[in-house]
Amino acid sequence: MQRDGHREGYETREHDVLIIGAGGAGLRAAVAAAEHGLSVGIVTKSLLGKAHTVMAEGGIAASVGNVDPDDSWRQHFIDTMRSGKFLNDWKMVETFTKEAPDRVYELEQWGALFNRTPEGKISQRPFGGHTYRRLCHVGDRTGLELIRTMQEKVLATDAKVYMETTVTRLFKKEGRVVGALAYTRENGKFVHFKAKAVVMATGGWGRIFKVTSNSWEGTGDGVVLGYDAGAELVDMEMMQFHPTGMVWPPGVRGLLVTEGVRGEGGLLRNSEGQRYMENYDPEKMELSTRDVVARANYTEVQEGRGSEHGGVYLDITHLGYDGIMKKLPTMYEQFLKLADIDISSEPMEVFPTVHYTMGGIKIDPESAASSVPGLFAAGEVAGGLHGANRLGGNSLSDLLVFGRRAGEGAAAYIEESVHSAEIDEGEVLHEIGRVLEPLEKKEEGESPYLIQQELQEVMMEHANLMRDGDSLKEGLGKILALKDRLPQISVPGSRLFNPGWHTAQDVRYLVQISEIIIRTALERKERRGAQWRLDFDGPDEELGKINFIVTKDGQGEVGIERREIPPMPEHLASLVEEAKAKA
Repeated sequence: MQRDGHREGYETREHDVLIIGAGGAGLRAAVAAAEHGLSVGIVTKSLLGKAHTVMAEGGIAASVGNVDPDDSWRQHFIDTMRSGKFLNDWKMVETFTKEAPDRVYELEQWGALFNRTPEGKISQRPFGGHTYRRLCHVGDRTGLELIRTMQEKVLATDAKVYMETTVTRLFKKEGRVVGALAYTRENGKFVHFKAKAVVMATGGWGRIFKVTSNSWEGTGDGVVLGYDAGAELVDMEMMQFHPTGMVWPPGVRGLLVTEGVRGEGGLLRNSEGQRYMENYDPEKMELSTRDVVARANYTEVQEGRGSEHGGVYLDITHLGYDGIMKKLPTMYEQFLKLADIDISSEPMEVFPTVHYTMGGIKIDPESAASSVPGLFAAGEVAGGLHGANRLGGNSLSDLLVFGRRAGEGAAAYIEESVHSAEIDEGEVLHEIGRVLEPLEKKEEGESPYLIQQELQEVMMEHANLMRDGDSLKEGLGKILALKDRLPQISVPGSRLFNPGWHTAQDVRYLVQISEIIIRTALERKERRGAQWRLDFDGPDEELGKINFIVTKDGQGEVGIERREIPPMPEHLASLVEEAKAKA
């Protein structure tokens, strides 16, 4: 049952399950919870349908075996663990690889229009790091089709959607999450959401970097909300740099160029015309894992073999105009309209761009529950599945598998334990006061825009694709100096249509995440996946058995714990041993 009410200074809304984020994970969780007859509220700081899920263009990784019948969940498990350098939560990976095919067929039953094989089955394309052709795709706009399908499915339920609404804090009672405070971005009206369970599905935090494929929403709200509420975080040092972002013109630098281009046979060349991937991974070449290809592209430019605008060349001209329009129409339009380049007749210029985070809120593989009762998480905001590097295409199946499990987990939690969502009104008013502080300062203080700009420059310089200890320490000092300036932020104007005020909220999350990333990157003294320390020669055997778990300590500071990864059970360990023997 949904109840509306009014108090002085804010509105109250009540739902059984509050879902924060309306991408693929949030929408799938909403459908799962609604199927249990629960009242569901979905809060998104953007518009319904404009989630970052649409940027996942290449496909959904699932071992349905339509193109390569030898594929199986076992091989998908091995590929995912290998790519993650065995830092992954193996139970999550097992659950994920076993369930992904069912989630793809379910999406098809709900109306998703996939590309087809000549026999009429869902088509699959090759992708970096996958042994078989595994990505079920809709041209190069798979994420868009996933969102379209899930959106229609959600609109057929009684779920209530709150668009352009930003959450600023989770509320707890007796150690359990029981709701949140939010405000509407249009007019700054505050809303106290009461809920029996909260599902966090807010995506990643690529906006901590200047060059990123992430849109404006990617400011890490959810992971910091969870951290502030006491949730454990995992693998926060692991940020994925997608090998291919646009380079030119400057206004679109970092915009994603789908891995589907390489999946369809795109070749990488340097300014000397050399197909250089043979020097980095002679077996898989352009279809190596993202961390390897990104470092290769970065190295070619650093060593003076870059393209005219500071990237490398990605050539797909052999497909011809008709082939490109059939398989990569979005890429054709993107380059023609934004860079005045016809990719059917000339190569693209690309360079690594921050794209995804492997880290996030640590969750239970079965229920997607965090370490805080009443808080669940799914999608990019949740850590554990991808380890040190994510395979392309695993993100969309992740959304579906663990989005569903988060919704089911929240429903089971509510059924097992009904607790009051009533909290002291003083908590609500205190948070409202904190959020309004930047608007109420009489004297001109710090600009949130300038702090965000400085933060992005610090992360680009000190926590980029290649890192070393001295640079990370210098970067941490700069981040902590920015953190000290946050209380002095002031914003002119009112709550109406005020982007400066919104940025004042975002930059608090961005600074906190950056501190956590640099602190954990300093702890992981090795080269492993996305964590590439130039001051160490390679991977460290002992660190390969360790996850770094981050929590907020008693003084409100970043606490880091080394936690040993439990050994795999025999049926999974034997798979890995067999794969090693074959290799």
